[in-house]
Amino acid sequence: MATARKTPVKRPASGSAASSATKRARNAVSKTTTQKIDGATTTTGRKIAQKRVAASSHATVKRGAGTRGNAEAGAAPLKANGRAVASDGAAAGSSHSLVADSSQPGEVVRKSRVVTADGKVPVQIGGLVPEIKRPDYWDRACADLMKRDRILKKLIPTFGEIHLVNLGDPFSTLARSVAGQQISTKAAQAIWERVKGACPEVHPSHFIKFGHEKLQACGLSKRKAEYILDLAQHFESGALHVESWVSMDDEAVIAELTQIRGIGRWTAEMFLIFNLSRPNVLPLDDLGLIQAISVNYFSGEPVTRSEAREVAANWEPWRTVATWYMWRSLNPIPADH
Repeated sequence: MATARKTPVKRPASGSAASSATKRARNAVSKTTTQKIDGATTTTGRKIAQKRVAASSHATVKRGAGTRGNAEAGAAPLKANGRAVASDGAAAGSSHSLVADSSQPGEVVRKSRVVTADGKVPVQIGGLVPEIKRPDYWDRACADLMKRDRILKKLIPTFGEIHLVNLGDPFSTLARSVAGQQISTKAAQAIWERVKGACPEVHPSHFIKFGHEKLQACGLSKRKAEYILDLAQHFESGALHVESWVSMDDEAVIAELTQIRGIGRWTAEMFLIFNLSRPNVLPLDDLGLIQAISVNYFSGEPVTRSEAREVAANWEPWRTVATWYMWRSLNPIPADH
């Protein structure tokens, strides 16, 4: 008599066996093909994990900082591949740089900025590298002029963020203006570049040592060379109240400067604009300004000083700003004053 055989029942894997199987499966995932990211070999599994960490960090920063962004929230900036950026082999963080303090001329303050491998923070040392600073009244003046003047309403936006920049010390600003008297901006720029090439340090004592002949060799007329050397002597002797010019009104500064040989009202007004940043200067002796008013307001017809003054009456108290944009309408690239 045949005996029925029972089919053996498969037993479930033990806990340890199941655990081993799970580990083998995980290992299989983690041993996927490797990729090179920024020169380092990284597994696909690790890349996925990094993306999750990056997304989590980004969400945390958004909740904590609102619209201020990663840098201001203090979070380590993240590159496109999800990794935090480190600076000089260290974790990403804030680095200090020296910048000029706009509230205290000549002062140097230490500001904290985030340094990343994607962008270097420029370092400026007070007294050595001047900070290119937008005049504090510039934006307000532009907005006001655009409301009141139909020509400036169209002209100002075409030049974007550029603005009046004062980089020179009092002596170099005045000497540069003397060199540019009664000649075109392009010619004045070429002559001044030759002067700076021959005498790189624009300082009164250096110009005195440089002498007439070498200045003339740079393209200056004999008379202009004499004027610039006389100006240098005034600075060296201490005859000028240089430290007081900032607090003096426009006409008082003009009165003192025009006592120097070769410096007339136009040169003094250029100094008020390009060194003291005075907001309401109208240099009616400037040929470029008269030409720009002719082109922009009179269809190129000749313009008298009286007519130019009438046009500029609508620019007050921002005649410097309007004049600067008139110059730009003729020559988009600012001169190096």
